[in-house]
This record gives sequence, structure tokens and C-alpha cells, in this order.
Amino acid sequence: MKTHLSSRLLKWYRQHGRTLPWRDHPDAYAVWVSEIMLQQTRVETVIPYFEKWMNLFPDVTTLAKASEQDVLNAWEGLGYYSRARNLHQAAKIVASKFNGQLPRDLTELRSLPGIGRYTVGAIASMAFGMDEATLDGNLRRVFARLFDASEFADSPIGEKILWDLAAQNLPKGQAGDYNQALMDLGATICLPKNPRCLLCPLMEICESRKNGTQDLRPVLKAKKTSPQYIHAAAVIIQRGRVLLAQRPADGLLGGMWEFPNGRVNADPAKELTKILNAAYSLKVKKKEALGVIQHAYTHFKVTVHAFRCDCAPIPKNKKLKWVRIIELDDYPMGKVDRGIANKIK
Repeated sequence: MKTHLSSRLLKWYRQHGRTLPWRDHPDAYAVWVSEIMLQQTRVETVIPYFEKWMNLFPDVTTLAKASEQDVLNAWEGLGYYSRARNLHQAAKIVASKFNGQLPRDLTELRSLPGIGRYTVGAIASMAFGMDEATLDGNLRRVFARLFDASEFADSPIGEKILWDLAAQNLPKGQAGDYNQALMDLGATICLPKNPRCLLCPLMEICESRKNGTQDLRPVLKAKKTSPQYIHAAAVIIQRGRVLLAQRPADGLLGGMWEFPNGRVNADPAKELTKILNAAYSLKVKKKEALGVIQHAYTHFKVTVHAFRCDCAPIPKNKKLKWVRIIELDDYPMGKVDRGIANKIK
């Protein structure tokens, strides 16, 4: 099957492959940036971010010298912000340890923050021309259908089976195009729902198509129900400035800015004073509702009630900072807080 698979796929790719700004780029850095951005994010969303990023940080050295705030600003809206922080940290290592060039040694490459097995395979094959397999969500789905794999694709055993299939069917000397062809096939033909089998160049050799199980592959574990949390946030404005809090460097939205807030159990307006005093030693009064913003993260959902507040003298707190309202765009925020910022601007 190996020869038939690769020859059919590569022929299809030469005719139908997507034109993307990071493909055939002479710099491995561009492939690296694109692969990090594409993790859990659609190509259409990534393209404008990638182009903006390459204008701001055209090479590893420029990225390494940038401030974290500039990096997070460029990433704002793309989500999963640990990717940006890892990319920034890895660039500093590459600049100082590898003279600004991504290492070709795969062990060294994988030692960099944010670079796992999939990203190593993608960079090695697409940027360095090495015969390395890779396996992202699209490829996992394609191989699970091609070989009618019935194991849970998101289990250690199932993942090993799919990685082995990816490696066994890799055409020597053409790994870069082959991996990209599989990505394109998964993104445009072998879709998660209602796969376009009649247009697929591999239809005749697809085991799940023969067995009528294409809609049942890949087999995935049931997702847990996402919990719902309620937060209350304070918008405190004085003389054209608004009070912001910076999130801890580690964890969700690390290093980004937000309006002082906290989780509540019942009535957001009643509990706001208590939670702000506990978290920031802020004593607020005169609460006026500004609006409600909802957002779904990977593992939970949040509803944030924003209130315009007056406040007693602000205590000294390293997490808090007065920011001019006209400069709010310079401070990287998650979607909820950017929504609040846009309301008050």
C-alpha cells in the first residue's frame, strides 16, 4: 500500500495543494512559527497572524530581543498564549546557544520549549528535508480512516499505532511534501464530519471507506462536560486612566492584563467588593453594571459581569497598574477583557 498511497497523494498534492505563506519559505524559522500557530487553530485564522508576526519579528534574533508584552500583543486573539511565551523563550535559547539558527539535531530541537514530537517531525521534514514522519489532528484522522484503526486514537496504544503507520508509509526523500499533502487532505477532503470521499485520491485504497466506517473513525474518548464559572470584574476609572491587573507569568493567559476580578458563587454585584478586597486589597463602591461577556476556554466556560466602580485610595500592589484608556490597545488581553476594554473606550 505504501507506494500506491504516496504516489497517489503526491500527484494530488501537486495539483491541489494549498498556497500558504510559510510553504517553500527559505527560513526554517517561518516553518517553526507557522507550526506553533497552527496547533489547535485553523489555517484561515493563522494566515494574517503569521504575516503580521513575520513583519514584526522576521527572524529568531529579532524575536529573542522583543519584550514579552510585544510578543503577547502580536499573538492577542490567537489563543493558547503559552504557545507565544514558549516560542519567545525558545527564540532566546536559539539566539544564544545556536547562533540564531534552529538546530538540525532532533534531540536538541525537541529540547526547546513548546516543541514536541509532532513539531519536530514537521520542522525536520518541511524545513530540513529529513525523512521524518509527523502526526497532527488531521493526519491522525487520515491514517485512522485509511487503515480503519479501531483503537482510541487519543490513547497511548492508538497513538503509537498511528505514529507507526505514519513512519511506515513515509516516501524517502519526499517527506516534506508528503506530510503537507496529508495535512491538506485532512483539511479539505478527509473532514471530521461528512468526509468528501468521492473526491479523495486515496478512496480506492481506504480501508474504512471499503468497510463503511469512515464516519466512525477516528475513535475518540468521550469528552468531559466543561464546568461553567461566574466572575465579577471592576472597571475603575480616574482622570482618563483605568486600573488593570497583570496575571501571573505561569498558567492561563500568563503575563497578560485584565480588569481586577474574581470568581463568585451567587450575586456578582454583592460579592464583587469581597473578592476584590481579598485578591487586591481594593475597596470599591457605587457599582454600575457595564455588561456581561461570555467565553469558552478549552476546559471550562466563563461568564464575566463587569461593573463600573469607584474606589478608595488604591493600595500599593505590584499586580496593579494605572493605564491611560487611549493606550489600552498596547496591553495584551484575553478576549473577555478586550471585550470590556472595547466597551469603555
